[in-house]
Amino acid sequence: MSGFNINIPSFFRNSVAAAALALLAVGCASNSDDPVERRIDELLSDMTLEEKIGQLNQVTVMGSVEDMTEMIRSGKVGSILNDADPERLRLYQKAAVEDSRLGIPLIIGRDVIHGFKTIFPIPLGQAATFDPELVKQGARVAAREASATGIRWTFAPMIDIARDPRWGRIAESCGEDPYLTSVMGVAMVEGFQGDELNDPSSIAACAKHFVAYGAAEGGRDYNTTMVPERQLRNVYLPSFEAATKAGAQTFMTSFNDNDGVPSTGNRWAVSDVLRGEWGFDGFVVSDWNSPGEMLSHGFCADTEDVVKRSMEAGLDMDMMSFAYLNALPQMVKDGKIKESQIDNAVRNILRVKFRLGLFDNPYALEQSLDTVLYAPEHLAAAKQAAIESAILLKNDGTLPLKDNVKRVAVVGPMADATHDQMGTWVFDGEEDHTITPLAAIRSLSDKGITVNYAPGVAYSRDRSTAGIAQAVAATRNSDVVLAFVGEEAILSGEAHSLADISLKGAQNQLIAELAKTGKPLVMVVMAGRPLTIGEQAEKSNAVLYSFHPGTMGGPAIADLLWGEATPSGKTPVTFPKMVGQVPIYYGHHNTGRPYQGNEILLDDIPAKAGQTSLGNTSFYLDAGNDPLYPFGYGLSYTTFSYSEPKLSAQTLDKDGTLTVTCEITNTGDRQGTEVAQLYVRDMVGSIARPVKELKGFDRVTLQPGETQTVTFTLPMEQLAFYGYDLQRKVEPGDFQLWVAPDSNSGEPVTFAVK
Repeated sequence: MSGFNINIPSFFRNSVAAAALALLAVGCASNSDDPVERRIDELLSDMTLEEKIGQLNQVTVMGSVEDMTEMIRSGKVGSILNDADPERLRLYQKAAVEDSRLGIPLIIGRDVIHGFKTIFPIPLGQAATFDPELVKQGARVAAREASATGIRWTFAPMIDIARDPRWGRIAESCGEDPYLTSVMGVAMVEGFQGDELNDPSSIAACAKHFVAYGAAEGGRDYNTTMVPERQLRNVYLPSFEAATKAGAQTFMTSFNDNDGVPSTGNRWAVSDVLRGEWGFDGFVVSDWNSPGEMLSHGFCADTEDVVKRSMEAGLDMDMMSFAYLNALPQMVKDGKIKESQIDNAVRNILRVKFRLGLFDNPYALEQSLDTVLYAPEHLAAAKQAAIESAILLKNDGTLPLKDNVKRVAVVGPMADATHDQMGTWVFDGEEDHTITPLAAIRSLSDKGITVNYAPGVAYSRDRSTAGIAQAVAATRNSDVVLAFVGEEAILSGEAHSLADISLKGAQNQLIAELAKTGKPLVMVVMAGRPLTIGEQAEKSNAVLYSFHPGTMGGPAIADLLWGEATPSGKTPVTFPKMVGQVPIYYGHHNTGRPYQGNEILLDDIPAKAGQTSLGNTSFYLDAGNDPLYPFGYGLSYTTFSYSEPKLSAQTLDKDGTLTVTCEITNTGDRQGTEVAQLYVRDMVGSIARPVKELKGFDRVTLQPGETQTVTFTLPMEQLAFYGYDLQRKVEPGDFQLWVAPDSNSGEPVTFAVK
């Protein structure tokens, strides 16, 4: 079995080549033999200025159906979003295709982030599976269901690197690591867009948010970022380039300004890098009113300035600022904007519409939605994703529950939260189709399981302790306590940043009182971010973490608790002990005075201590330097051992490829799946390098006592980075390499690049 590796393509710094690629990307297609480009040119030659500008305008569905259809019919709309009713969508598309002068179809968008009707785990949970094929399958399910209603464009995947759990949109991310995010982003793009983009069941992907949005200061959504170009290229841009190479048809600019330049007006990012260096030829859409927000940023003086900077940056479609629609006609007349600039933007949009097959098949297929939405195979895939996304963080042997466990106390606000377990960014999932842990456990009555249910806390923010006594009482006649805690869906996602990421409401008191009963306590956390749960985990016999698991979360968790399935999820982001450690991530720099692990901590300092630097290393007196749980961490119901990795060579050329093999043995008495992870450290570089970088991973399923050899192939090109001179290359030198179960384990072997 070979490890999952991707080669993240390199950037090109040559400005002449970049400019040439940019010209190709914006579609100077009059000399092209491509039939699509010829059709685009024919359409453009027949379009009025107002019709061209209409293609650049995306609007949310508002007002009456008659108002919307009239606006579409008159050629003022190129795309709509925020409607999922099949009948209305057909009416809107008919207005564009059959009733407008040129019959140009709409591209209908929707936030289909981790499922349409069948809701999969939030993207952070999907990343925890370390299973790109399953993630791809989830995106394919979402595409099938959404396209059945007429939606052909989703605003996903979000491939921002997220290293601050205070940021609500970490839920929508794939976590902190550029490599894992790249792999999962590619899987989502391929799932949404299918084998053939013009298949009516495919939807266009949108890589967002371009760029560095996840680095918002203080974890506050929409906040400024200050990421220098070198770090952009080494950390924040690789996932977007990977999405480009995977064929993502659209990109979305982010709300933030980086180094003072709002992304929607960032010509370097959009035109020079995305189009010029990477050759992207789809279209770029703004985030909601992000052009207009450049006024608030203080980057633009008025609407005309907004339009000028957006057009110059390379923004093709304006989502809900109406700046293009309102200002462009007069600006062209006044010579402030060339019509050729508008032509380029229209060409990019039409190209995607042609590729989607919208000109030939603009309507959703005539089919019964009952055969598509919540199809049995969709629910099965969602359940498997929820199983694989769950992370076993602690277990003293309480799990899986034994056959003699017949009476269970089910408590906590997340035990029966049909709405909240679906997580953030769910517009179309339905509570009636959501199966909660309580419902799933009650269905085990045929196994003789008796459930004593008392939530104790009504919802995650509920501060009332009035129900805790009843929850404690439910444990008296129970063999085990299953406490479902966490956070409601509304506490994560866009605009839902938190300064305190501990359990809310009276949940801490609930766990404390349950622990006093002496009954085995299993804490199941359902949340949209890593929470600071160290104290509660200490009081629990076992901890299972499920990033909001979606429609089938209940059956998945029940299977895991009773051992019908074995946990295999790994943390896609570092869990801090306390919020003051944030940002904390595994791929940090070593510093000139790295933490040694034997430093004097707060409680060790004697009273009236003299002035001393207490070790002279980089750490917190009250938290040390270690996280609560490291990146890539997750337990199983069995155990695994790793042999020392074997390398195909000790010294390689820069264009060589290293083969790494490692034997992994199931040393326990149950079948289990382990995620073997390949890490590398560049010991000396022209700039300081991370202490570890993920370069590959592999899911390995082993029977008790079974040994398998895991093989990774590591092209030396994957060791390239942007160094002191801002040129991407592999620098010669010594490297360390680990094959380990997480980012904090294992012993390194060495190799060199000459």
